[in-house]
Amino acid sequence: MMITYGLAESSLGLVIVATSERGLCTVEFGNDEAMLLAQLHASFPQAETKRAGPEADFIVRQVVALVEQPERTLDLPLDLQGTAFQERVWQVLRTLPAGSTISYSELAERIDNPKAVRAVASACAANRLAVVIPCHRVVRSDGALSGYRWGIERKRALLQRERKDT
Repeated sequence: MMITYGLAESSLGLVIVATSERGLCTVEFGNDEAMLLAQLHASFPQAETKRAGPEADFIVRQVVALVEQPERTLDLPLDLQGTAFQERVWQVLRTLPAGSTISYSELAERIDNPKAVRAVASACAANRLAVVIPCHRVVRSDGALSGYRWGIERKRALLQRERKDT
């Protein structure tokens, strides 16, 4: 498997955008390039990775635009690499409009598995496509923010940005 990646600055820090031959497979935030590359290699240990050339700039710009303006849509193929359960969770998340939130228990109910609240949280934690699969929109049942793979401050900033834009 070949993974090509690009890096760009966003208002939420450095972002890595990676694609496989099937589509977008990674969008992650980080504080430095070495950390993001290490995470990419850990996520795809059998893959060959290379920095994308200028032809990938369009994809990177689209993803950064989504970070900055969450009401935008992203029309790129996705290479979702998860279990069937995770993909069901991610599909529901992709239907949530910017500015809205859902609790873990509500999300479990939407996938017709109301007792799977912890599994829903695990699916959110396994998401490799920050912002594209908006797991930042999942909150506790009391509305409080809970964990986020890329940091609670980024989650808070994303939700505040979305509320201003709606």
